Amino acid sequence: MPSNLSSAVYAALGAFAVSVILCPTLIPFLMKLKVGQFVRDDGPKEHLKKAGTPTMGGVVIILSFAVASVFFLKGNPDAAAILLVTVGFGLMGFWDDYTKVVKKRSLGLRAWQKILVQLVITGAFAFYLYSRSGPNAWELYIPFTKGITWNLPAYVYVPLVFIVMLGSTNGSNLTDGLDGLNSGVTALISAFFLFAAWAMGSSSLPLAGAAVGSLLGFLLFNSYPARIMMGDTGSQALGGFVAALALVLRMPLFLLIVALIYVIESLSVMIQVGWFKLTGRRVFKMAPIHHSFELSGWSETRVVALFYVVTAIMCLIGYLGGQHIV
Repeated sequence: MPSNLSSAVYAALGAFAVSVILCPTLIPFLMKLKVGQFVRDDGPKEHLKKAGTPTMGGVVIILSFAVASVFFLKGNPDAAAILLVTVGFGLMGFWDDYTKVVKKRSLGLRAWQKILVQLVITGAFAFYLYSRSGPNAWELYIPFTKGITWNLPAYVYVPLVFIVMLGSTNGSNLTDGLDGLNSGVTALISAFFLFAAWAMGSSSLPLAGAAVGSLLGFLLFNSYPARIMMGDTGSQALGGFVAALALVLRMPLFLLIVALIYVIESLSVMIQVGWFKLTGRRVFKMAPIHHSFELSGWSETRVVALFYVVTAIMCLIGYLGGQHIV
């Protein structure tokens, strides 16, 4: 399986084309079905106008990603595993969205249902990581150590896989709160891992290209003012993809750097909920933290631009932390 950069370019262009074609087709279809975005009444008032915007647009991201990736699966088990994880989490997100907007159950799937599906997918992927290379599967690169690896015992690595996978999907889901926010942030994260996969000669390279292309195409319709939202269908799939790719490349620790926005969004919610339970008071005006910026007077586009810039800077720092690897 070729790992040259052209494979990623072809995959990116293919995914971009499919995404750009599918979005204008899906938007009126979803509007006809009245599959619209639910907006919280206690959030920024500017968001009330988003109510009814077609959601479940993550279907476009998944389809364009899958169509572009399928041409690079032959003799490429890593790519197949990443694709299956991405689609698996996407299907769970679709189920959640369907429950919310079609069955009108505002909270979507029950917590135990989500956790069960996430555990099954993650468990299967952890087994694959072990079977692909035996003990070497537990080797991780440590940032800023000139390529030093950390060999973890299985009883440490397996829980780490679950933490990385569930943390990434949750972080991606929480980041999906403003027009174009998650799609742009994840496109930058995917571009970082595209470069890493190319430099390392990884066979997962085309899938990184497919992710970037599908997100850029979707962003044309998801940027402010969004004509379509990705929903949990997209955010769950993207979180699963980012985590799976990082694990295959043995770079999950780099997610703490390049996916800092995921981390901050998740921490803001945990801090808000924990502090409120302890004291009855809130740390932020609203969580996730991007809403707190809005309630402080920032425009939606300014917040999105800030988070893009932060992610881009962190990707550059991530490169410095792994320059002896990539």
